[in-house]
Amino acid sequence: MSHPVTEHVVRTARHTTFYLGCGAPDATPLIFVHGWPELSISWRHQLSVFAALGFRCIAPDMRGYGRSSVYPRHEDYAVEHSVADMLELLDSTGRDKAVWIGHDWGSPVVWGLASHHPDRCLAVANLCVPYLPDGFAPATIVPLVDRRIYPESEFPAGQWEYQLFYEEHFDAASAAFEASVADTVKVLFRKGNPAAKGQPSRTALVRRNGGWFGPAGRAPAVPRDADVLTEADLSGYVSALERNGFFGPDSWYMNAGRNLDYARSSVDGGRLSMPVLFLHAAYDYTCETIDSRLAEPMRRHCADLTEVVVESGHWMAQEKPVSVNAALARFLAAKLQAAWTI
Repeated sequence: MSHPVTEHVVRTARHTTFYLGCGAPDATPLIFVHGWPELSISWRHQLSVFAALGFRCIAPDMRGYGRSSVYPRHEDYAVEHSVADMLELLDSTGRDKAVWIGHDWGSPVVWGLASHHPDRCLAVANLCVPYLPDGFAPATIVPLVDRRIYPESEFPAGQWEYQLFYEEHFDAASAAFEASVADTVKVLFRKGNPAAKGQPSRTALVRRNGGWFGPAGRAPAVPRDADVLTEADLSGYVSALERNGFFGPDSWYMNAGRNLDYARSSVDGGRLSMPVLFLHAAYDYTCETIDSRLAEPMRRHCADLTEVVVESGHWMAQEKPVSVNAALARFLAAKLQAAWTI
């Protein structure tokens, strides 16, 4: 039996969320939370698979993206606002709890749900970005940089230099992405490269080069990576990002202080007691969690943590969907037997 993916909108007094839905409406919800600069379609390889296993699969466009609300101020993109959006989305299903799955900036949102609203979480799973109980911001991640690859004299913020570039030159950063959105998407969405292991990530060079694409001020023209995106996927990303621009997506990086403040209001001192799955990307050299200390705080603050390494780059759910789906299915089978409805 095939499960069609359908389009939905949740409107409240404070926010509008567009989302893709798949599977029986009364089944246990799995809510998939995308990151920068993605869309609900980032989870296209997961929705029908887990619907067929008996779950209600939901993938929203996050604020600033796609057909969800876009806001004019940087502070509107602090993590706590997206957490509130997700709680409203869950409320709209009539369910009290969900399994939350996040990637990239979606991961701090899911971690925020787990650390502030554990009563709304059956379990959480995150790809690439581990739990930082004190908040995900340069102040918490730069001290964990692998200085063997990023000497402090050369890369003060290590692979996180690009995050400081947004703070220092926001308009230039956004303009470079918008100069040719199609080329930007093709440059960004590429599979992992095992040969680049142990070398500085391109994100470490952004400040030194005066932007993601250096003096050119725009993405170079490269072929689409067919191992990550089809032509239809590319078109979906490009049309959404051309329509809304990069102000919203890039503003997620402009809330370090607010996100640190929000982390201080976690319950139970930020310790997570629900089942947690973390998927390491073997060839993600920005969110490098295998050889560096980036995952250490997560291990200290999760009572029931499962870790799996996926042989992929950053865009894991799109590059290696079978591996991601298998890890998630094994986790749900082992930890949440009562959540299965078939």
